[in-house]
Amino acid sequence: MDTITLGDVTVTRVREYYGPVGMTPEAFVPDSPAQAWDTHRSWLVPDFLNAETRVVNTAIQTWVLRSEGRTILVDTGVGNHKDRPYAPVWSRLDTDFLGNLARAGVRPEDVDIVINTHLHIDHVGWNTYLDGRTWVPTFPNATYLMAKADFDYWNPANEIKTRLGRGNQNVFEDSVAPVHEAGLTLLWEDGHRIDSHLRLDLAPGHTPGSSVLRLESGSDRALFVGDLMHSPIQIHEPDANSCFCEDPAEARATRHKLLGSAADSNALVFPAHLGGHGAAEVVRAGGKFAVKGWAPFSPYTEQV
Repeated sequence: MDTITLGDVTVTRVREYYGPVGMTPEAFVPDSPAQAWDTHRSWLVPDFLNAETRVVNTAIQTWVLRSEGRTILVDTGVGNHKDRPYAPVWSRLDTDFLGNLARAGVRPEDVDIVINTHLHIDHVGWNTYLDGRTWVPTFPNATYLMAKADFDYWNPANEIKTRLGRGNQNVFEDSVAPVHEAGLTLLWEDGHRIDSHLRLDLAPGHTPGSSVLRLESGSDRALFVGDLMHSPIQIHEPDANSCFCEDPAEARATRHKLLGSAADSNALVFPAHLGGHGAAEVVRAGGKFAVKGWAPFSPYTEQV
């Protein structure tokens, strides 16, 4: 199953990539206790961890929401033909993402809204595509929603020294600036109401403008949390940051807050990068949290 229904909103999972990220748990989630990966090994393997290589598996995917007659994309992955000299695993990809999107019933011109939960390399790539020698908007009729805090933080003209440093090189120039120059961006600040079911709020820490998309429709609740977590181990170990968090203390505080909100409201949590069933229900477990159950999406069975 690639589509589920939450109230009056449908959510479809569209894959760009699934496979090894080239990092062990110690490198990718350095704050996580080593014993936690062993404790939860029975369900981390194989969807989230390769048993033989101990390399973390990750998904690059887009969530397609259909709400109140509009088609909305949450994050746009890595993109094709992008030069990423300091992130070779994502450099010059040539995937069939647009084909996967078409098979989900979405043509680029059909998209009304693109949400970039933050402006990292693997969340904005398909904002644009290469037309000859020019990067142009992939979704020409869409409004691209970006938090102004992230737009300013990653804009190289502002010369801000970031924790990620060169890891995000070229991203603003080829995947953010072209849609802004085309007049397609809406830079929001404190929050943004999309419709009666969907609202964007700031969730800083991973980046200054990281955001969460809240879905409330009928009795159903969901949180699309971007990189609040890269692995479900961070549900069980909410103090554990990935190595990519710009403000580690704020990232921990935000993770606790949002997981607590999800547990208290019985909301499905949709991180950007989970393989397996893609999203989880969580419960409180002392001062931490635990996976209560998984969304009914079909797990990826092949690495692409």
